[in-house]
Amino acid sequence: MEREITFFTEDISFDIPNEGPLKEWIQSVIEKFDFKLIGVNYILCSDEYLHKINVEYLDHDTYTDIITFDNSEYENEIESDIFVSIDRIKENFKTIGTNETDEFHRVLIHGILHLLGFKDKSDEEAKKMRDLEDEQLAFRNETLKA
Repeated sequence: MEREITFFTEDISFDIPNEGPLKEWIQSVIEKFDFKLIGVNYILCSDEYLHKINVEYLDHDTYTDIITFDNSEYENEIESDIFVSIDRIKENFKTIGTNETDEFHRVLIHGILHLLGFKDKSDEEAKKMRDLEDEQLAFRNETLKA
């Protein structure tokens, strides 16, 4: 089976800058944690689209920036559908004071970190997740320069 990362859009239009290097970075993060990439589908969508998924599949009546469905059959393999709200990303980066590209990449890697086994329910887990996101973004900067 060919290992790949794919991007799709639902109900929005969104161009992904530097898609090739972005995919390489995500795959290298997966490999860095000794996991094997089977396939990741990122589905980029609106707040409303993701809200419907959140209500229907998770019974959460809230807006969120990402929902990750783990479809992996075996331990240490990554196969997933990851839904990402571009509306939330645009709102987040304004609130946080970062830029849209960094926030987009942070959310993409956040889903991968969940698949690698990291959680963010408690305050301690959330801090660890944020630290890991920051580490992976720094790793991205190193990776993309090489």
